[in-house]
Amino acid sequence: MSSPAVAVVGTDATMVYDAVHNVVATALGDLDPSFALQDFTAKDVTTIGGESILPRVMEALNTPPFLVDRRVVVVRDAHLLLADEVADLVDWMGSPSPATVLVLCVVGTKANKLVKAAAEVVEVNVGSRPADRVSFVEAKLAQYRVSTDRATAQQITEQVGDDVARVDALARTLHAIYGTAPLNFHQVEPYLGDAGDVPEWDLTDAIDAGDATKAIVTARRMLDSKGRAGLQIINILQRHYLRMARLEGSGARGDDDAAALLGINRYPAGKALRVSQRLGAERISEAVHMITRADIDLKGGVSFGGKDLNTDLDVTDLTVVEVLVARLARMTQGARRR
Repeated sequence: MSSPAVAVVGTDATMVYDAVHNVVATALGDLDPSFALQDFTAKDVTTIGGESILPRVMEALNTPPFLVDRRVVVVRDAHLLLADEVADLVDWMGSPSPATVLVLCVVGTKANKLVKAAAEVVEVNVGSRPADRVSFVEAKLAQYRVSTDRATAQQITEQVGDDVARVDALARTLHAIYGTAPLNFHQVEPYLGDAGDVPEWDLTDAIDAGDATKAIVTARRMLDSKGRAGLQIINILQRHYLRMARLEGSGARGDDDAAALLGINRYPAGKALRVSQRLGAERISEAVHMITRADIDLKGGVSFGGKDLNTDLDVTDLTVVEVLVARLARMTQGARRR
């Protein structure tokens, strides 16, 4: 690794530290870590009285390596450093010491000052589209030389859902067991664990497209993964349609207007604007009433039974949510035929 400062950044801490493991291994090469590696954590609980670890970090960065030709200095949780500590590291990166590699672990965004100052950035975020998640799974398997076809990678992606952070551990496990031998899904499945959650926009996109079948499947997946209870799904839908209610009749003419009104990013704001224009005030109002009724039902208004002994799903949650998303999707489909 030729860069004197590498920032590993992402919004998921597990994914960041999985990536850091590989970055550090590459930086060390065949060097003995006991001589070449110094590893710090920004908020080290072993320090006395919460004293800053930065003086030790700076000493490590500015001391020539001993018995090895380079030193690797790791700072974990670097996003927790104070402004003056960040400034000291940025100054060092402006004029780094020879034969020293600094690896910064940042849980957050690329807007972090340390990330901006680093000579090399390793970003571990995964895009929101299903195709992005499949590509991430394929790349992670390839990184550990695990051989699968695209169909198997797609099935793995479907199983882990939004919980892509566990793919690194899965890939390492598969490599340890099978090496580089070609694998099919039947061989991988025992190591996958429970179904992971899916992002909320998978559900809202299905409803906005008028696809009742996909909306039901997605809602059931959310419940089955234990990632969200029925009331949490109701809250997602309530927020989705209340955004449309704010946009309907507001005079917003484009994505920028919608983003300013809702206080969210331009892309989701634009999607909400287009769906609100397609639905109109009457259908949006009807949707809000449906969601309110479902909210009351899940808070004791109805009961279709407790937990299913075979699936461990709450039957009332499942019934109310499935009926709601199907009705919302059919209403959107009807609006498309106007």
